[in-house]
Amino acid sequence: MTLRGGYDVILAGRPDKTLSPMPDPDVLYLPLKSRRFHFADVRVKDGDAVGQGDTLATDPANFSVPLLAPRAGKVVYDPSAPCITLADLAKAPAKAKPADAAAQPPHVAPEMGDGGRNHYRLLSLGAWEYFCDAYTGALPDPFGACQAVIVSTVALEPFVARGDAQLGGRLLNFTRGLEHLQSLLEYQPIYLVMPDIHSQLATQVREQLRGYAWVRLVQIPPKYPFDNFSVLARHLGLKPAAGPVWCLRTEGVLAVDQALTGGKPCLARIVAIGGPPVSSPRHYEVLPGHPLADIAARAGLGSNIRLLDGGALTGKKVELSDTSGLDPACRGLTALTEQTDREFLGFVRPGADRRSYAACFLSTLRGKFSEKLTTGMRGEPRPCIGCNFCAEVCPAGILPYLIHKYLYADQIDEVVQARVDLCVECGLCSFVCPCKIELMQQFIDAKAVIAKEKAEAEAAAAKAAAAEEAAREAAAAAAAQESR
Repeated sequence: MTLRGGYDVILAGRPDKTLSPMPDPDVLYLPLKSRRFHFADVRVKDGDAVGQGDTLATDPANFSVPLLAPRAGKVVYDPSAPCITLADLAKAPAKAKPADAAAQPPHVAPEMGDGGRNHYRLLSLGAWEYFCDAYTGALPDPFGACQAVIVSTVALEPFVARGDAQLGGRLLNFTRGLEHLQSLLEYQPIYLVMPDIHSQLATQVREQLRGYAWVRLVQIPPKYPFDNFSVLARHLGLKPAAGPVWCLRTEGVLAVDQALTGGKPCLARIVAIGGPPVSSPRHYEVLPGHPLADIAARAGLGSNIRLLDGGALTGKKVELSDTSGLDPACRGLTALTEQTDREFLGFVRPGADRRSYAACFLSTLRGKFSEKLTTGMRGEPRPCIGCNFCAEVCPAGILPYLIHKYLYADQIDEVVQARVDLCVECGLCSFVCPCKIELMQQFIDAKAVIAKEKAEAEAAAAKAAAAEEAAREAAAAAAAQESR
């Protein structure tokens, strides 16, 4: 499969494959609103005692995806607070109690059979939240159908949880999860995305799946953002009009196995913690709601640190407040050093310590090296110079600099014609831009404006059609009255 664009972002602080358990904290702060979900339907009240795996809240806008209690404890809840606090936490049991497989789940009609019950278990046990649609990024309908499934073992953005760190010692669970996925489908294919490399683990995975005729192996170069689901779906020939494309990563397949094989709720998360200021970058098995301040302290982070929920290119800044806890959908925490002081004569520095897409720094003579990226811009934003770097790295094949100029001129129709809708929001255009223009955010905002205007136009058209229909009915009624 030929993929266009892309760029390797090599930063210092890459987590290794070590997977360490994070000790349970004294209290958990489970956020009710995250980047993917808004758990607006709170099912508990202040002072309630809850068990491990109990539902604390659900997201009514996303098929009632549950927020599960990672540990048994006491609920501390203020309706004005942004989180549900769990205090007096019990220690994790040696073996989590599985759900009763023979029990009839509610809201599942008997005629749906085992398939419907399995879909419901994925939803109620917290495994379905690992799924997304390739083109919209939204949670697909757990009881709907799809045209294909894309499973990716690759995570290329620095720094999110890597597939090889999660597969270590869990290959059997992974293949069993794939079998469960296949049982949920009728004839739809499963595309398994792997890096085009030769390693012991990659060879083991290929050998393990050799007899799985329903798995189609897709090998991609380990180059960001070739693991993007929207990019993969387009190059696999999967059209948005043909229906949703279910997508999930390694942790999602493992969650499917945990929910359907053992009937256990998916409580812990595997999160990569990396970045230049992190003393020991690694992967941690951690509970949702774990205090971020405690995670930062265990990672050896001091003051003047910016912590991102996600990778360095698309992550969002998180505040280390007293009640900020780990987002249940978090896959990685990336730390950068805040640049608090101006660089003296920074404009005359030859750039030996910084990587750049443009071959205009001394670092081009060093070959590949890990850059100690900070939050400093090393310069000021300036107008687009038309260097075409953003178009070269864009995996969607659009012209970001042209769309930017259309947006600057408020030419929305031209923005639509330039296919801003194809933007996969990987952030590479912003990363390589020598003018430091926030192109990705501009395109996200533009797509939101276009979607809003389209919805308003459709609503106005529907209202006009309804008024026209009402006028016709009134005219017909009047004509009938006159004929009498």
